[in-house]
Amino acid sequence: MSEIKAKRTVAQRDANRPINAAGFRSSISQGWGAVDRSVSLPKGLAESAAAHRAQLRAALPNRRIAVAAGRAPVRSNDTDYLFRPDSDFVWLTGCQAEGAVLVLGANGEETLYLRETAGPDEVDFFANARDGELWIGPVPGLKDWSDALGLPCRPVEELPAGVRGTAPAFMSTYGVEPLLDAIVSTGPAELYELRRVLSELRRIKDDWELEQIRDAVNASVQAFADVASELPEAIRGGGERWLEGTFDRRARTLGNGPGYSSIVAAGNHAPVLHWVRNDGAVREGDVLLLDAGVEVRTLYTADVTRTFPVTGEFTAAQRQVHDLVHKAQLAALDAVRPGAPYQAFHNAGMEVLAEGLKDWGLLDVSVEEALGPDGQQHRRFIVCGTGHFIGLDVHDCASSSAEAYNAGTIEPRMTLAVEPGLYFHPNDETVPPELRGIGVRIEDNVAVTETGIDILTEALPITTDGLEAWVRSHLPS
Repeated sequence: MSEIKAKRTVAQRDANRPINAAGFRSSISQGWGAVDRSVSLPKGLAESAAAHRAQLRAALPNRRIAVAAGRAPVRSNDTDYLFRPDSDFVWLTGCQAEGAVLVLGANGEETLYLRETAGPDEVDFFANARDGELWIGPVPGLKDWSDALGLPCRPVEELPAGVRGTAPAFMSTYGVEPLLDAIVSTGPAELYELRRVLSELRRIKDDWELEQIRDAVNASVQAFADVASELPEAIRGGGERWLEGTFDRRARTLGNGPGYSSIVAAGNHAPVLHWVRNDGAVREGDVLLLDAGVEVRTLYTADVTRTFPVTGEFTAAQRQVHDLVHKAQLAALDAVRPGAPYQAFHNAGMEVLAEGLKDWGLLDVSVEEALGPDGQQHRRFIVCGTGHFIGLDVHDCASSSAEAYNAGTIEPRMTLAVEPGLYFHPNDETVPPELRGIGVRIEDNVAVTETGIDILTEALPITTDGLEAWVRSHLPS
């Protein structure tokens, strides 16, 4: 295209844009009344975040630290995914503002750098379709966030000056906020150490966090009931997509949305560990493996799984598999105790599963050999683990050291998902035909107490009889 044609094309495009018209610009900047930009936060959030910052400073004394919220990733062309801030940033601030950066000074200083909202007298107010208030609605400003969080807030344009200096050097998150990456140099070792410390601190939940996780679980239990009530519609043709939408609607109503990509796996899809396509049919006689959790508006999430018959009755083979997984779940839950090795509940559940598989003739070695480090033949049918931390992330505290996680010890105020299962793929010729295509997982969320555990998901049944009755109680009469 010639330069003349290019200029003509741009002129034709811009001719329909009112921002270039003097009359529009004069009119749009006047006559606007006040709007409510205040931040509404749950009681206790600001205090919890302040205590978390104090924990971080105590763990990394005399260090300068910067943690960024991040930005929404592009979905396609000029459309973005919904913004979800970095979990470490949320843990430290309670703030969910896109592009924000928290800076902690070596002497206890705390500053939150944010993008100030553009007023009607500024071009961004009406010309910025991504961030302008005329396009997206009122956005809290610096004073609004400062009043809500009790944190000094400064314009993000001042961030370079706020991190100036080299002694002591900054520890900062990397790959989250381009502006921060451009002005603060953090080496791999410092980045790893910062993320490790934050991850390990987040393992132990305070009272406010425990309440958020309990709320997330309760909302998820309600969403599971919604799904059960819609099983006939799914069978009529709505399929897995209908059930996914049912869960999502409740998650958006009671929280921020699903905490991760829901697994809605009917029939032969149930053995697929990460079946998130959710585009299959739901047929009479199927079991449905539903792995889904509501993320509440403070961004803490549940992670719950139940496997249940879509018409309210297990077949003999489905019941056989579910009963063994249920037995493993009880053993695993019994092993979650303060002071126990983290691996204890994993080992307890796996031992039950291996013994059951041996009894069924599906192991050609002894249980002892299968459970040994060079055996693991039973893992063909459960290649995943049997649990993990939950919290702000569905797989929470993932940057912790091995000594603080898999090789560590269970402590009070940890929150865990415990989830043994068995997965017999439809094309697995090593199992009897009647077991092929059956996948079962039971996943409970628990909070570790001083003496044992609090099963947060106890409102959902885990026995075959209990699940059959639960499904039937939610089916339309």
